[in-house]
Amino acid sequence: MTAFLPFLAALVVSLYAAFARVRLLPWSIATAVAIVGVGVLAGSSALAIAVPLVLLALVAVPLNLVGFRRRKLSAPALAAFQKVTPQLSPTEQIALDAGTVGFEGELFSGKPDWKQLLKQPKPELSVEEQAFLDGPVEELCAMVNDWQITHELADLPPEIWDFLKKKKFFGMIIPKEYGGLDFSALAQSAVLQKLMGISGSLSSTVGVPNSLGPGELLMHYGTQEQRDYYLPRLADGREIPCFALTGPYAGSDATSIPDYGIVCKGEWNGANVLGVRLTFDKRYITLAPIATLFGLAFRMHDPDHLLGDVEDIGITLALLPHDTKGLEFGRRHFPLNAAFQNGPVRGKDVFVPLSQLIGGEAMAGQGWRMLVECLSIGRGITLPSNAAGAVKAGVIASGAYARIRKQFGIAIGRFEGIEEALARIAGHSYQISALSKASAAAVDRGEKPAVPSAIAKYHATELGREVAKDIMDIHGGKGVQLGPSNYAGRGWQTSPIAITVEGANIMTRSLMIFGQGAIRCHPYVLREMEALKISDYREKLKAFDAALWGHVGFAISNAVRSFVLGVTFGKIGRVPGDAYTKRYFRKLNRYAAALALVADTSMLVLGGKLKFKEKLSARLGDVLSNLYIASAMLKRYEDQERPVTDQPLLAWAFHDCVYRMQGALDGVLRNFPVRPVAWVLRALVFPFGRREEAPSDRLGHRVAAILCAPGEARDRLAEWVYLTPNANNPVGRMNALLPDVIAAEPVERKFLKAAKAGELAGYDWDSQLADAEAKGVIDAAERALLARVRAATFEFISVDDFDPAELAAGKRTKPSSLRSVA
Repeated sequence: MTAFLPFLAALVVSLYAAFARVRLLPWSIATAVAIVGVGVLAGSSALAIAVPLVLLALVAVPLNLVGFRRRKLSAPALAAFQKVTPQLSPTEQIALDAGTVGFEGELFSGKPDWKQLLKQPKPELSVEEQAFLDGPVEELCAMVNDWQITHELADLPPEIWDFLKKKKFFGMIIPKEYGGLDFSALAQSAVLQKLMGISGSLSSTVGVPNSLGPGELLMHYGTQEQRDYYLPRLADGREIPCFALTGPYAGSDATSIPDYGIVCKGEWNGANVLGVRLTFDKRYITLAPIATLFGLAFRMHDPDHLLGDVEDIGITLALLPHDTKGLEFGRRHFPLNAAFQNGPVRGKDVFVPLSQLIGGEAMAGQGWRMLVECLSIGRGITLPSNAAGAVKAGVIASGAYARIRKQFGIAIGRFEGIEEALARIAGHSYQISALSKASAAAVDRGEKPAVPSAIAKYHATELGREVAKDIMDIHGGKGVQLGPSNYAGRGWQTSPIAITVEGANIMTRSLMIFGQGAIRCHPYVLREMEALKISDYREKLKAFDAALWGHVGFAISNAVRSFVLGVTFGKIGRVPGDAYTKRYFRKLNRYAAALALVADTSMLVLGGKLKFKEKLSARLGDVLSNLYIASAMLKRYEDQERPVTDQPLLAWAFHDCVYRMQGALDGVLRNFPVRPVAWVLRALVFPFGRREEAPSDRLGHRVAAILCAPGEARDRLAEWVYLTPNANNPVGRMNALLPDVIAAEPVERKFLKAAKAGELAGYDWDSQLADAEAKGVIDAAERALLARVRAATFEFISVDDFDPAELAAGKRTKPSSLRSVA
């Protein structure tokens, strides 16, 4: 037995070193000391000590002799790596270079540094931003009648347009020196969330000018002359901007834009100047029908070499004033009955001077870089914020309605089927809220969060659609019948819009999240690829050697960490948090290690083919996404000083994320094309099988109860929701009524018990109520409470009806797409 102890000592030390990520030389020394020390103490023979030492030396000595390692091991690996590594296209390289890596890189490392997450400053609004939210935003919400906007006008009324311009809602991102509000990303998110709860059309209208478009592009890349002229006009609403990127033949594949501009001379403001003659056909452009300033993406060509030797200059961005000759706009799309302005923009042989290129002639051909650098910021704020605003309003509406609406004499919120839907609404709202705030905070820290913005866009909008479905299920017929009192139907009707814009969600999940994250967030892959670009061979080999062996150690560590944390069910390791959340941090450690292992193995075994294995890539992206969402939730919980009343919400949302991670990893392993590799990975990742469970019914019951009664946890979920109980805000009025509804419930039970027992005279509710007071079942105050609550709740359980003439369309039209065919 003693003969095996030195081997066992070497194994234990090596496993610990791999788990803790001890460097190569300390591992070598520690292992050698352990072999000798354990062997001597155990009385092992010299041979029993010598054999593991020799085996250790065969591995450790060549690896620690750097010069030998580079010549004999790294050089052949470099040659092989150069042959198999796919070349990145210029557009792919630009996309990779455009963003920054934040905490998502830690998650991809397999061993997250949680201190880095928790030391990030708590996202908070400034005094000025809070005042804007409490002042102009509240005023604006009070003006909104969403039925009028969506059904009667198909547009915002003139007074709202005027208010938006006057209060500079379109200038939130523009610096104060140009007349803008210069708000943080968090403030933009808060404004959009509040507006979204009262009107999706309004929120979209405000969101677009403050997202990717002329304003942001001019701030980053515009010439001083362009900024001085346009930014003040954008800030105060004299200019309404839009940005035209998508066309019939190039949507998400923006680098394949067929729209083109030919460099030539032409007339502009009475002078003959050098410019471009543009031909383009764009669609789905928000604000296009009413825009006064059009941003345009096109491919620029210089066949006569008026600018230089290059003929295909590349994707370029230009500004077109609305009165530019040949510009065609004004018609509208009708996106699922939503009223925000959206439509096509077309032009043939439209001439603009080079001074109208964003950034001037110097930025010609830089359009793709400009777009990808800005897109990650806009994508990470506008759509997640809109989703968060919608689900938060849904939390308040569904919880209140489930308490108000009675069936079989009890509130429907007490039925387990309704509880299940309420729990999903609350849990998904907790996830989306944390994700949206994390995205905005990353932008405010100066990051360009390419991968997190894709995560936020995809998961916020997908979960938002699930919440919209549950809201409709809870409201039943109330949600189906459209009208002024229906606050749920439009959200369900328009939920696919957010799924589609800024890159359709199928593409975002299948190509972007893991496709970019695998290279951008991996601690070694990008360094290995960058090493190939070094021209000097010695420097190339040196850089590649460092990255390669770091990568090897990284892979071994993740295999060990994944197995050890799997065997221990993620219950070991030093983590932050309190007694309640330490288990959550440890659980994420386990799945971070599993992701790093499976992703690394997938890239090694499948190589460039992984790019085309979109289902596998999507599932790996799901793991990364849910790790990021769960991390954002823990950060939110810590920032809010660990509120005990939020623990059921955190628990439900966290277990949901972990269950999704487990399912995604299982999907990768079940479908991995190289089966022996999949078997090994499964043994390392799930040594005892899949043991994670979806949130329990008991936990769901506790979460649903939070939604159905006033409380601190419910109030935190409702952050930035417009709840003022005015005439055009049924959700606010219903929320204000909730305390009375709850106070009336014990009185109502006494009344119903007496009625069911046949103790009350009369057939209608009013006469029975009067008899109940007369017979002392209830007193006068209780009768008044029941009468007041019944009268008030009738509004919220009622639905709208119309004279048939009111629903007839005012004018029948034939769409232009059909007219052209006819």
